[in-house]
Amino acid sequence: MIILCVTFLIARLIPAYSYFINVEPKKEICFYDTAVSGTKMSLTFEVAEGGFLDIDVKISGPEGKTVYKGSRESSGKYAFSAYMDGEYKYCFGNAMSKMTSKVVKFNMDIGEKPKQESGDTLDQDHDKLAEQLEQLSGQLVAVKHDQEYMEVRDRTHSMINGSTNQRVVWWAFFEALVLLAMSLGQVYYLKRFFEVRRVV
Repeated sequence: MIILCVTFLIARLIPAYSYFINVEPKKEICFYDTAVSGTKMSLTFEVAEGGFLDIDVKISGPEGKTVYKGSRESSGKYAFSAYMDGEYKYCFGNAMSKMTSKVVKFNMDIGEKPKQESGDTLDQDHDKLAEQLEQLSGQLVAVKHDQEYMEVRDRTHSMINGSTNQRVVWWAFFEALVLLAMSLGQVYYLKRFFEVRRVV
């Protein structure tokens, strides 16, 4: 029974893909997914590089109705249920930037279609087990997304640390040159000060 449950769980795992996109300045990039009414959907995103690490996000439904709209967000997670059958659009906009492009990592998860209720108690027990396995699968996908999020954050912080270390090294080199120049200037000045001058 355990082997059957584990096999069912592995078979039911929803493939989760993360995408990295480059949003040019003054541009908007949109993606589309089709969903049935009642389907659970979630969008997770993070700005990995560019400017102040902010992006505009908008999710629209099939009739053009705005489901979610965010301005200048650096990361976020938004979950909702599809309110009707059709195509859902999610867009990332970089309208506020004049020169800097942004690299955005995102994933859109679409859950299983809602199931019809049946009157059989055996089917209800199986449905409960299947529902729990789907919840576990969803939680595993959420853990995977969190790990990807941490990986992006780690890479961002590593780039900041590398940049800061490079600036510290260059500043120390500059200070050493200034110190050497001041030492040579003082030696020259003191040598000139103690020179004996003869008038002929």
